[in-house]
Amino acid sequence: MERMSRPHVRLLGQGIRYLTTLRGGGSAFPGLVMERLHPGFVAEELAKLPHGVVLISGTNGKTTTTKMAVQLLRSQGYKVFTNRTGSNFVRGVAAALLGEMSLTGRLDADVAVLELDEAHAVHFVKQVKPRHALLLNVMRDQLDRFGEIDTTRRMLVQIAAATTGTVVLNREDPRIVSLAEHVPEGTQTRWFGLSAPLRPMFPSDDDMRSAGGPDAEADHEAELAPRPAADVELTSFEANRVRLTVGGEAVETTVELYGVYNMYNAAAALALALAVAGPDADRAALVDELSRVTPAFGRGETITVDGRPLQLLLVKNPAGFRLSLASARPGDYATMIAINDEYADGRDVSWLWDVDFHSLRSGGVDVVSGTRAWDMALRLDYDEVTVRDVVPGLGDALRRFVAGAGDRPMRVFCTYTSMLELRRELSRVAEVAEI
Repeated sequence: MERMSRPHVRLLGQGIRYLTTLRGGGSAFPGLVMERLHPGFVAEELAKLPHGVVLISGTNGKTTTTKMAVQLLRSQGYKVFTNRTGSNFVRGVAAALLGEMSLTGRLDADVAVLELDEAHAVHFVKQVKPRHALLLNVMRDQLDRFGEIDTTRRMLVQIAAATTGTVVLNREDPRIVSLAEHVPEGTQTRWFGLSAPLRPMFPSDDDMRSAGGPDAEADHEAELAPRPAADVELTSFEANRVRLTVGGEAVETTVELYGVYNMYNAAAALALALAVAGPDADRAALVDELSRVTPAFGRGETITVDGRPLQLLLVKNPAGFRLSLASARPGDYATMIAINDEYADGRDVSWLWDVDFHSLRSGGVDVVSGTRAWDMALRLDYDEVTVRDVVPGLGDALRRFVAGAGDRPMRVFCTYTSMLELRRELSRVAEVAEI
C-alpha cells in the first residue's frame, strides 16, 4: 500500500480527533495514531514555535499550575498552545495539537506550555528540548507505574538536564533541590518557596514520613540549613487573600481556587511566568491576573446540579488527598468518594492507607463508589468513618448521592478516571464545561 504523505496523515489524525469530540472528547487515540504513522509529528510542530516549549512536571499540582501559567502568559500577550485536557502523555500532546491546528496545518501560537507525566516527559525531552521547565515536587504516587520516589527523581533529572533556558525549582522539596546540580551549563536555575511559618503546612514526602521519628533531629538541622533565594515566595495567606514576595517586593492578590495547596501552586506559576517573560514581564499585571484564574476541570471545579453546588476534587496520592481534606471548608456537606484503579489512576490503591480520614467522622460519607469502592469503604471503617452506601457503578452512585443530599452542598473526592466519568454523567443533567 502506498505510504501516506505527512499532510494526509495529519488530516487523517484531525478527522479522527473530530470524531472523538462527537462522542465526548477527552481521547488521546488521535495522538496514538500520529505516534504510529508520523512519530516526529510533535517535535516538528513544536520546533516551529518562536518562544519554544515550557514543560511542567512533578507529582502534584501539574494541571492547575499549567492552567495558571497559561493564563499568566496570555495576560502578557503570548499566544499559548497547551494540552488543556490534562492528557499528559506525549500522545495527549499530539491529540491536542490536532485539535488546535487549522486544516492547512497552521498552529496559531508562539509558545507551548505543556503538562507532562514524569515518565512520559523523559521520552518527550529526547525529541523536544524544552526552553523552560518547572519541576514541582516528588511524592509517593502510583508506585506500580513509577516505582519508589527516587525513580521519579531520576526522571526529573533528565528533564532538568535537557532544558536549555531556565529551570524553575521548588526549594522546599529536597529531591527537587538536588536537581539543581544537573542543570546544564548555560541554563539558569530559579526558585520558588515558602516562608518559614508556612513550611509545616506543605510537607515534603520526607517530612510526612519522618516527623517525630528517629531522624527528627536531622530533619530539624536540615530545616535550619540556608535555602536558595526564591524569585517568588509564598509568605502568608488568609482565606483567599495571598501575600507573596516577588523579587524581594511584598505583594498581595487573591487566589479563587479550592485548597491551600493552590496558594503554593500560584507561587510556582508566577515564578515560571516571570522566567519565560524575562525582563519584559509586567510583574504587577501578572500578580493581578492570579486573581482571575478559575479551577482546572475536576480540581475544585463546581457544577450546579438542581440548584445546588457539587464540587469535584481530584485525589491521586496520600499528599494530595491529605491536603484536599485539610482544605475542606467547614459546614454540612454531602460527601462522596469515588476510587478507580485504571491505568491512569494507578492500579495500586494501597496509598489510601497513608491518608488520615478522621476529619470525615463528624459528617460521615454518603456514598462510596468506583472500581475499588469496597477497598475505600474498608479503609474508612478502620478510621471509624460512617459510610451510608457503597455503589460501585458511578452512574448509579451519582444519582443516589444527588437524590440523598437534600439541601446540602455536595463534594466528591475522586480519582482521575472516575472524575472523567462523573463529568460525563453530570453533563446529562447540568451544564458542564467542555474540555
